[in-house]
Amino acid sequence: MRPGTYAPNPGAAPVARMITAQAVLETKMLLRNGEQLLLTVVIPSLILVLFSTVDIVETGAGRPVDFLAPGVLALAVMSTAFTGQAIATGFERRYGVLKRLGASPLPRWALMTAKTLSVLVTEVLQIVLLTLIAFGLGWSPHGNPVSVLLLLVLGTAAFSGLGLLMAGTLKAEATLAAANLVFLLLLVGGGVIVPLDRFPDAARSVLGLLPISALSDGLRDVLQHGAGTPWGDLGILAGWAVLGLGAAAKFFRWE
Repeated sequence: MRPGTYAPNPGAAPVARMITAQAVLETKMLLRNGEQLLLTVVIPSLILVLFSTVDIVETGAGRPVDFLAPGVLALAVMSTAFTGQAIATGFERRYGVLKRLGASPLPRWALMTAKTLSVLVTEVLQIVLLTLIAFGLGWSPHGNPVSVLLLLVLGTAAFSGLGLLMAGTLKAEATLAAANLVFLLLLVGGGVIVPLDRFPDAARSVLGLLPISALSDGLRDVLQHGAGTPWGDLGILAGWAVLGLGAAAKFFRWE
């Protein structure tokens, strides 16, 4: 009998396998959380159906769904990458989950990668659902899918960085309150359901620099108006992504 034939061979799994396993776990936890499902699925769906079928907000010429669908897609990205991720990560930090995972064979950068993959998977499910609802309401999108993909990816990076920054610097309760407050404020003032041209000029110039405004306006330019690549909106999102991810990497506290 050769030595070591029946001996265990302990050791960490390959990093790719660890990331995949953690991403699957993160996604299952997210989809099992009722509050997160409310933010990521129920609220965007209700907003899309309600404001598309009831004449509450003046959305300009054309069908309301053509204006609202791109904004609701932007809202879905924000709800998952920013609000949901900030709250979940904040409480994981409070309860010591991140500290224990940081002591495991899973590298910290791999944990952040797994969380990002979980966000992307959830967003794909959101976008498919919201798109089907919008089609049922008569939505007729236009434009280049590549431009849409660029906007969604950069929007995810921007909101993810800001969410991780909040979760890694504030207490869990403060993160819960702040993330929900920001969600509500940006829902109203980010061009999701109320066009930015309804605001005063001074406010509009400031609101237009917000990531939710850049994402919703960029998606609207492409999907509603069939415009080319919205470089200005992409630049704003890229700036927020660099700022948010850089600050999160520098100031994030694991315990």
